[in-house]
Amino acid sequence: MPTLETLVSLAKRRGFIFQNSEIYGGLGSVWDFGPIGVELKRRIKDFWWTSMVHNRNDIEGIDSSILMDPAVWEASGHLKGFSDPLVECTECHKRFREDQIESTCPECDSELSSPRQFNLMFKTFMGPVEEEAATIYLRPETAQGIFVNFNNVLTTSRRKIPFGIAQIGKSFRNEITPGNFIFRTREFEQMEMEYFCHPEDSDKFFKEWIEFSMNWFKEIGIQEKNLKTRIHTDDERPHYAKSATDIEYNFPWGWGELETINNRTDYDLKNHMEKSGRDLSYFDESTKSRFIPYVIEPAMGADRTTLAVFSDAYHEEKVNDETRTVLKFNPKISPIEVAVLPLSRNEKLASISNKVFNLIKSSFRCQFDDTQSIGKRYRRQDEIGTPICVTIDFDTLDDNSITIRNRNTMKQIRVEVDKVTQIIKEHLETQF
Repeated sequence: MPTLETLVSLAKRRGFIFQNSEIYGGLGSVWDFGPIGVELKRRIKDFWWTSMVHNRNDIEGIDSSILMDPAVWEASGHLKGFSDPLVECTECHKRFREDQIESTCPECDSELSSPRQFNLMFKTFMGPVEEEAATIYLRPETAQGIFVNFNNVLTTSRRKIPFGIAQIGKSFRNEITPGNFIFRTREFEQMEMEYFCHPEDSDKFFKEWIEFSMNWFKEIGIQEKNLKTRIHTDDERPHYAKSATDIEYNFPWGWGELETINNRTDYDLKNHMEKSGRDLSYFDESTKSRFIPYVIEPAMGADRTTLAVFSDAYHEEKVNDETRTVLKFNPKISPIEVAVLPLSRNEKLASISNKVFNLIKSSFRCQFDDTQSIGKRYRRQDEIGTPICVTIDFDTLDDNSITIRNRNTMKQIRVEVDKVTQIIKEHLETQF
């Protein structure tokens, strides 16, 4: 298991993740995804979307706005209940979440103030005047955008219960003590799905979605030994949930929440009905009965999932008395699938290399790399997790063949240029 410091260093060195506003000293707990990191995160999000929406016939997708009517957050309970207990050191005046520290300040060992509730929502103003009437909030979760659009999706998609609505989007929480790299940040991206069902079926679907989620994490390459489920205790369960279970990952600092599956009951739809005056109940034609659906919610963070995948893929291996750092991403989510590496910048090699790149770029996510020695380029591709390297050398001019290198085994085979696309597909499907 790598240390967090090792991951942070590699993330910056290879263009995965940068400190936000670094040239100004950095904005605390806000991070930017670099050229390689944005591809990894996008692949994870695309795989989730495909698994949730494209490969199922009972889930629709939406993309709701970050800004919403403040009445939404009043109905959802966030204005009153979305808070953490905050304590302040009486000497250094640093602030902490009460439930994450002992009885004294972790910085200077001084006494702490009495706890007070701290609302986690970011405030802003809509319109030209900064006054209470213009107060609006950055959403702390994407779920409410789904609930207020329940009838719209139900009507336009002609769905019947049970069905789900999925969404990927940014959320914002003014965390008191963010940290552990991109694990807990103030701006993050969520992948959430609300599954609407009959109240009597909610326990069944709750169990099914826990199983689905565990299998999904394993499918993207996370080792089973680093995953476990944990049932929420009564005092930590969200105010809207009948039951809640976390899927946790064994991060470098220990086990931490990767996804939460909640049985939100009819809490959200019922409260929005009361606040808005709109009917959000469902009429079942088969039983001629009307009810407010219960909701099962698998909710995960795209950033946390990226960190878990990044950590899980990290390996150090001894090769010829040297240490090789390699990220063994599952090819399904590798930011780069194939690197095209001409042995030199010779004009003839460059011409063939460009031909190979253009031949395969529509089938795979490719990178063209012709700087430094071939050995250093192999190590660079290993460190960003590229499964296949294609090398064009001077023998290619004579035999029209190229070398394919496997990331995991480092074995190399020689193939004809015209067959390269098919051979790469076979390697990606069978070698990992």
